[in-house]
Amino acid sequence: MGTDVLLFSKTSDATFVLLIERGNEPYKGYWAFPGGFVEEGESAEQAATRELEEETNLQLVDLLQIGAFTRPGRDPRGWIISIAYYAFVDKEQLAPKAGDDASKTQWFPLSDLPKLAFDHQEILNKALDLLF
Repeated sequence: MGTDVLLFSKTSDATFVLLIERGNEPYKGYWAFPGGFVEEGESAEQAATRELEEETNLQLVDLLQIGAFTRPGRDPRGWIISIAYYAFVDKEQLAPKAGDDASKTQWFPLSDLPKLAFDHQEILNKALDLLF
């Protein structure tokens, strides 16, 4: 099982989402949400918090669940269920720094997103339907 974290930030002009550029296959060089696999002995929420910190150097504890994503084929490594979480933050108060298997981090306005890895566009669409 895996987790994905969507961090949103609103300004007077736009709404942004934080993405990482993947440093490893699959989808090396594509943009994605921070996230990764749940380790033995931790909850999905703990894994989301840990992966967020490992990949962006951000420490957040108030993540809210969007839902589970279970479509076969969503990850080329096998049938992997992902639990997605979100939080609203002030991007001006944060300094994300790429780490672990993320080669870059960047805030993107929702109106100008790159092509996303895995099924992350589907996850984003569900989050937007729920939140906006």
